[in-house]
Amino acid sequence: MPIPSRAALVEHLVRTRIAGDVATPRDNNLAHYRKLANGDRHYWLGLELGDRWADEQDVLAVMAERCGVNDDPAHRMGQDTIDPELTVDALDRMAARLRKAAAGRERVLFATGHPGALLDVHSRTAAALRAAGCDVVRIPGGLVADEGYVVQFADVAVFERGATLWHTHSPEPMNAILDGLRAVDQPLPDLVVADHGWAGRAAQRGIDAVGYADCNDPALFIGEAEGTLQVAVPLDDHVLDPRSYEPLTAYLLNTAGLL
Repeated sequence: MPIPSRAALVEHLVRTRIAGDVATPRDNNLAHYRKLANGDRHYWLGLELGDRWADEQDVLAVMAERCGVNDDPAHRMGQDTIDPELTVDALDRMAARLRKAAAGRERVLFATGHPGALLDVHSRTAAALRAAGCDVVRIPGGLVADEGYVVQFADVAVFERGATLWHTHSPEPMNAILDGLRAVDQPLPDLVVADHGWAGRAAQRGIDAVGYADCNDPALFIGEAEGTLQVAVPLDDHVLDPRSYEPLTAYLLNTAGLL
């Protein structure tokens, strides 16, 4: 995979709709912001937000600043956006944390609630960090959560039920991993690279965490704004062809000095 320049990556993100005019509609974004503000913990993605974000307009302001959605509260329907420049800025911040992990040969855990799109992104990042000397966490066997199993494919923890890998926002699979590691006297990770509730719960439990988040998943951006989560990368987290994320991964790993 050729390493794209910043300008080439921005163009690719817009063309593939990973950023720019994304598929997630405005009304869906606003509904999620409202539910987070109303205290629906499903939308907190494993973070503990208390009553600090009870005004959905405050949530919208954070999402406009950190994700690039339209900041006009009167814009209720139709298209919404992710600013590709903000995506690349966040990739640069994530790369700096990965570079630190490589330099310190840290213990790193990878997990995804979006196995249909982001599994390969995480797997390639795990392989690059292992090649740099990091200890990529191997999760204990037999972990259960949410009436399913927490398993690992290509170094990435995922949620499985009924012989199928599931899309999940739940923080419970990450709880199962961290509690499982303690139960077998294995050290917790120094860094978690994840998304959804996997990233949010790891950060809430005091572990350095970086992750990817869509424009209808405001909690991770709030977590970064509050300093709980180290980095939230804004992107559409499920475009149709998972190969579309390959230039993004190449840019990230190259910027981190891992290629």
